[in-house]
Amino acid sequence: MSLPGRIPWLVPLMLLLSPRTPVQQKPANIDKLVDKIAARERQEVSTIRRYRPIVETYVQDVRLDKELGAVPVKDHYFLGIADLAKGSVEESMAEKKRLAKELKPGLLAEPFAPRYNPAGFLEMIFVDPNGFNRRHYLFEYVRREFLGNVRCLIFDVYPAPNSGNGRFKGRIWVEDHDYTIVRFNGVFEPTVNKYGFNLHFDSWRVNSGPGLWLPAFVYNEEVKVSNFMGGHLKEKSQTRLWSYAPRKAALEEEFSSMTIESPNVVVQPSENQDRSPLEQQREWENQAESRILDRLQQSGLLAPPGSVEKVLNAVVNNIEVTNHLDSEPEINCRVLLISGLDLFAVGRTIVISRGLIDVLPDEASLAYMLAHEMAHIHAGDSSVNAFAFADQTIFPDLEGLRKFSTLVNDSSEQAANEKALALFANPPYKDKLDRPGIFLRQLDSQTKQLPALIGPHLSNRAFLSTAAADRAPALEPVRLDQVAALPLGSRVKLDPWNNKLELMKTNAVPPNSPDEKMPLGLAPFYPSLARVSAPDPLHADK
Repeated sequence: MSLPGRIPWLVPLMLLLSPRTPVQQKPANIDKLVDKIAARERQEVSTIRRYRPIVETYVQDVRLDKELGAVPVKDHYFLGIADLAKGSVEESMAEKKRLAKELKPGLLAEPFAPRYNPAGFLEMIFVDPNGFNRRHYLFEYVRREFLGNVRCLIFDVYPAPNSGNGRFKGRIWVEDHDYTIVRFNGVFEPTVNKYGFNLHFDSWRVNSGPGLWLPAFVYNEEVKVSNFMGGHLKEKSQTRLWSYAPRKAALEEEFSSMTIESPNVVVQPSENQDRSPLEQQREWENQAESRILDRLQQSGLLAPPGSVEKVLNAVVNNIEVTNHLDSEPEINCRVLLISGLDLFAVGRTIVISRGLIDVLPDEASLAYMLAHEMAHIHAGDSSVNAFAFADQTIFPDLEGLRKFSTLVNDSSEQAANEKALALFANPPYKDKLDRPGIFLRQLDSQTKQLPALIGPHLSNRAFLSTAAADRAPALEPVRLDQVAALPLGSRVKLDPWNNKLELMKTNAVPPNSPDEKMPLGLAPFYPSLARVSAPDPLHADK
């Protein structure tokens, strides 16, 4: 019997004319497939819990501006070693005080000011470590989709009735080879509870070896005002995890590849075994420099030398050649893996943070930063002799950022500023001083709001106050053609397994409106996923 006013054959004809496409077809045996996904997630949780990576969470409290969008007004920073077996963050690598462990969720709302808990952000690397199955969840197939080069099945997931609190509600992406969840986007319910807020999150895992998918990125965003106990929340945050590779295994791998020579082998003596006092002094300084860099790399804070360092060294070489400088021993660059804007010299090595590389808008700005530290090196401001004594570098990994702090006095800083200006007076950076100047103006305008980002962890803020800013044009946030600084994550990508860095291959996309500029801001993660075809030697036991 047809409904009044409806043509009886209309609905079935519409179905015939709009068949499901192959991409939209529901996979066969959906319950069996979900059981495979749940079983694989249990295995994934068990594997992930064996690791103790470094975890970094950077949070910006924001306000919404009609023209500029989400403008950061305050920031928070956590850096520590994650004990994934316990789901906790150990003592901070950046601060002496212990991180709060008594707070369960990602955020506790207090009157007038939100307070964040690092362990709450760490919970977002698991969908549900104890109950992800068809008993506790309902699954709805959505479609297939590629994340980078990885084909995925997408499901909407939500808690089953009476399944308890703390369950995940959102969407999961499952790679179609081993049925591993590689991305999940949603929230733990209830979003508001007696402890505070549960934040919405987008969590990503990357492939680090055959069958090994490791949590690498978590993005949070709350731009709607929430009220709880007088607290108000608008925030953006990024959590990164890295340094998964067991360092002990790496050392054992290196030792096992050594060739043990026979004691009967005759070694020919060198013709010149003696060194001049100057050579001895340089060797002493080189030992101290190497100890510091090796210790920072061993603790997972410094990237191993790679392609990014080659680019930085090329910029240093350009400055030296155009200024007819003869640097002996040569000056090299290394990258600190943290998001904070750090820049300092260790002996003859310039250390620049990943975060600073990310937000620099162009090569001229990068060159000016490096020229500033070259000036300190040529002035002899980067003495590291105390660390030539071996005991000075024997300490727990957690203390890495506290042991190697470097401070430069005002007079030395003024001399370095003048020298950097002189180094910038020749091609190819001549007449480009306005670019680093505008960048420094941007930093100066946000220093009070973003001390956790702009306040360096290993050096002082001296490099931020230079004559270049005084010679730059005025900062105009609404001008689309004036890009003073980029968002975090704009330049460098990090392999969470071995800490190797690569420059990102991105297209230059001009902003359509001022709110798309996001200077020093946070954007969602969207890595291009790919499978690792050849296993890392350290994955042989997995």
